[in-house]
Amino acid sequence: MKNINYLIIILLISISLFTTNCKKDHPDTNGESTKIKSEINEFIWGGLNYWYLWVDSVPKLSQSYYQNNVNNLNAFLAPYTDHEKLFNDLLYKQNVVDKWSWIVKDYNVLDNELQGITKSMGYDFGLLRYGSGNNVFGYVRYVYPNSPALAAGIKRGDVFTKVDGQQITVSNYLTLLLNKDSYKLSFADIVSYSPYVVPNTRQVSITAEVLQENPIFMDTVFTVNNKKIGYLIYNGFYPDFDNQLNDVFKKFKDANIQKLILDLRYNGGGSIQSAIYLASMIYSTNTSKVFAKTKYNNAVQAEIQNYYGTNYFTDYFTDTIARATPAGAPTTITSLGLTSLYVITTGSTASASEMVINGLKPYINVVTIGTNTVGKYVGSITIKDRDSTGIVNPDHTWAMQPIVLKVSNANNISDYTNGFTPNVNVDELNYLGNLLPLGNTSEALLYATIQYINNNVFSSKTKSELAFQKIADAKDLLPHSKEMYRDPKFLPHKMRKKI
Repeated sequence: MKNINYLIIILLISISLFTTNCKKDHPDTNGESTKIKSEINEFIWGGLNYWYLWVDSVPKLSQSYYQNNVNNLNAFLAPYTDHEKLFNDLLYKQNVVDKWSWIVKDYNVLDNELQGITKSMGYDFGLLRYGSGNNVFGYVRYVYPNSPALAAGIKRGDVFTKVDGQQITVSNYLTLLLNKDSYKLSFADIVSYSPYVVPNTRQVSITAEVLQENPIFMDTVFTVNNKKIGYLIYNGFYPDFDNQLNDVFKKFKDANIQKLILDLRYNGGGSIQSAIYLASMIYSTNTSKVFAKTKYNNAVQAEIQNYYGTNYFTDYFTDTIARATPAGAPTTITSLGLTSLYVITTGSTASASEMVINGLKPYINVVTIGTNTVGKYVGSITIKDRDSTGIVNPDHTWAMQPIVLKVSNANNISDYTNGFTPNVNVDELNYLGNLLPLGNTSEALLYATIQYINNNVFSSKTKSELAFQKIADAKDLLPHSKEMYRDPKFLPHKMRKKI
């Protein structure tokens, strides 16, 4: 079962040619038959050939590259025994332009990750280089409720330098911190003198568990100078929690809040549809108002337009959350109808988070506080190996999450590659020696936001006083964590069977 519906569209080659060209089905040392390897490679090439946003910039994805000859295509694909290498070789300027497309061997893992379900220790961290060498330390940004990390006593602001007794460096942090079921952390203290990070005697062992992160980390209402201010820490756009998010906004509305602080400092993105719901909860459920516009590659754009017209490239604010199950009912959205919004951002704020900021800017005053966002204005879809009827190939579980679309707002503003510069610049790294709990009104970014709401001005240190260089954060280490994806059920019906 091959994904040849893509190939038919672009190459106009008959199914029989692909069928008869398969090699004999015999096993190799990796446990995959030659036939299955061929099917996986055809699936990868075909999916990118049809959907990939930058397809016109990749010669190896064009018909002319193979002189319109399927044998030439097969000759190109056959040597690739590493499917991930094939995928990467077909991307456009990987890690320069396309920093975000990815592929997995098991789509069950991918489906879970997009819902925030992973095997995890249950804490989020940043990694910084210190001193004159390549040594790295981690600092804990937040800890999941009911997680192994919480049970081990790990808390926001903790600093660690070693994993299983080995110093973390710029060259080994991936090996030490990823894909391990258990490890021991050795902790340290931040000091004001060189080398600025000094080991202490504390050590903690942690074992990972399968967890689903609830992105609604905190919601509360502050009363400051007789103003009721709603505060929401939202760490990911996961559809499983859309209705719970709506309950939070009902609570805000019942409390008659006058201002809203949306803390997206650690939110790397997620579902486009969840972003639409959040924006509607903040501003309006007027379904005639444009929230965002979508652009695909020329071939996909033309096919969707031919089936459905240009309206399918527009996402409107909405008044309901789609039913969670076929037997369920849509949920009416509670909207605050705000005219201003205060968003806390950092270099971990990306994708769907930036889409919300960009989509609301034509309508309300959006003030950002913190540091520059990532600058990811493109999105993906999950592509599995389906036949022309939409049935998934039972012989393998490979799937792709390539970039297939870019978004703009109602004013056609897109391509914010440098991210959004904050209106109020406050760097959390300036306060590493004293990272207060999230939600504490004296915590640096929240304090700055409240001060700005009250006074329309805030001055702060903008550069770290210590010699720390950002290396990565926990969300950088996982391919799904800075994501903006279109849920297939919100694609035009005729397009769904293609993924």
